[in-house]
Amino acid sequence: MQKVENREILNDLRDKSRQQMEQSKCRILICAGTGCLAGGSGEVYKRMCELVAGDPDIEVHFGPEIAHGNGPMQVKKSGCHGFCEMGPLMRIEPMGILYTKVKLEDCEAIFERTIKKGDVIRHLLYKQNGIEYQKQEEIPFYKKQTRLVLENCGHIDAEHIEESVAQGGYQALAKVLFEMTPEQVVDEILESNLRGRGGGGFQTGYKWKQVARQSEKIRYVVCNGDEGDPGAFMDRSIMEGDPHKMIEGMMIAAYAVGAQEGYIYVRAEYPLAIARLKKAMQDAEESGLLGDHIMGTDFSFRLHINRGAGAFVCGEGSALTASIEGNRGMPRVKPPRTVEQGLFEKPTVLNNVETYANVPMIILNGAAWYKTIGPENSPGTKAFALTGSVKNTGLIEVPMGTTLREVIFDIGGGIKGDAEFKAVQIGGPSGGCLITPHLDISLDFDSLKKMGAMIGSGGLVVMDSNTCMVEVARFFMNFTQNESCGKCVPCREGTKRMLEILERIVAGNGTMEDLDLLEELATMITETALCGLGKSAALPVMSTLKLFRDEYIEHVVDKKCASHTCSALRRFVISPELCKGCSKCARNCPVGAISGKIKETFTIDDSVCIKCGACESNCAFGAIHVEA
Repeated sequence: MQKVENREILNDLRDKSRQQMEQSKCRILICAGTGCLAGGSGEVYKRMCELVAGDPDIEVHFGPEIAHGNGPMQVKKSGCHGFCEMGPLMRIEPMGILYTKVKLEDCEAIFERTIKKGDVIRHLLYKQNGIEYQKQEEIPFYKKQTRLVLENCGHIDAEHIEESVAQGGYQALAKVLFEMTPEQVVDEILESNLRGRGGGGFQTGYKWKQVARQSEKIRYVVCNGDEGDPGAFMDRSIMEGDPHKMIEGMMIAAYAVGAQEGYIYVRAEYPLAIARLKKAMQDAEESGLLGDHIMGTDFSFRLHINRGAGAFVCGEGSALTASIEGNRGMPRVKPPRTVEQGLFEKPTVLNNVETYANVPMIILNGAAWYKTIGPENSPGTKAFALTGSVKNTGLIEVPMGTTLREVIFDIGGGIKGDAEFKAVQIGGPSGGCLITPHLDISLDFDSLKKMGAMIGSGGLVVMDSNTCMVEVARFFMNFTQNESCGKCVPCREGTKRMLEILERIVAGNGTMEDLDLLEELATMITETALCGLGKSAALPVMSTLKLFRDEYIEHVVDKKCASHTCSALRRFVISPELCKGCSKCARNCPVGAISGKIKETFTIDDSVCIKCGACESNCAFGAIHVEA
């Protein structure tokens, strides 16, 4: 791309790049996000490239009502489309068709029938309640979203800067460089009431203002792309699908606070995100949009990437900056705070990927526009990773204030297998559970805080009636305990004791005193842990204890797990009316817990049984089951 030496060149490049995209005969966008690549979209992309290269002068016939250009046909690797449940995904423009679950063997049919003749291959379309959806925008999963941060994900080639520029990339940066002072930029973000999307919900503009007013002139801008919550992949998808939007947001922050260097901290488990960030940074530097004297101005800014080793605690600000510095990632006592003494003990702006990705559109459209989206105290949209027992899993973006009911049942399509909704874990290990009475609660920072939960980075794990909530609490406590940095005693020892208690309960050895001790330990950790992650470590346990105390009591008193999840609490029985006396169960029992005579009903000695389930899986007559 031509070197951008002034604003006029950027505008000219935008117009030319947009025209090239619009004039193509056909654009085949194949999802090359991590999820679809794992499903084989890389092979689909290669095959479609081969087919197009073998017939470069192909004529396309999409019908008289669909206009297309006379430029070359394009096969592109896009970022995550979001509809992960239905991947690999392929979008065909200008028809706007979205094909789902595309396999390598489908490529020839797509090329011959859809590209050449304009025919729609029906078995590749998404279907819901007997209705086929040809266009992506008509699918309920997409139709009920408001995709602003994710607007370009799935619609542009994330590895080519020209496509980002065509969609308005770096226009907000040009506006601040040529029309606004740093103070005006800070005031605009402050006025927008943009709150950090990393979990805490702290006001972004106020953070920037604190850094800008420091007497120390060496300042840094840092992006938290660590994203350690189980089930969360919002930031990863933005970095993979539209990296320039995040980079532009960081550059605007740097201009606003007077920083000349920035660092992006990304999990090493995100190799694709790292590769696309490196490519984006290289392209931006070569184009004059990153580096020295950007767009011919006095503003200079350089970016670096640091790969994290997967420590959950490095999602905490001071632990993250310590890791970048080459030290062990451990939080420190505050004050001083990051805005005063952050990276290399200098004033530091620290926000996450999604927060920075919101900045360019606020600058271009204004704070007043931004505040028309969502509630006053939590304006804008929020990206969520919708996973678990829901029909349509994937990456979504909705206005703040959207209800859980809309997310799970309208966008998510409801519970898998039409099972009964039980709960949703929101905010990962630092969050809490919401249940049926909470389905109409507004998803925003303040409303969730009142319910003892939090948005966190945006993970939503949906659970149905077959889920054991005690095991859910144990799972998250096991994760938190393993990820504890060990610096403070309340978190290091307190989470260990809580995990031991939960393991006793799911093993059938818990007591009622254990429930009281869990609550006591949870309160102690919350009130005395050093960092925010430690203070929120007990939230999943406290939340499930409050909402599902009857399940805890069932485990402790009745020694039963209604969902049969906790293997130690399962009791296998043999139905006399179904048992044929074949002895196969006894022959396959590893501990000799089953006895009986041939052609007579066999029995299981529960005191010897190790609950392995070998008898149930080997019974050819379905005579063995877990006691209800």
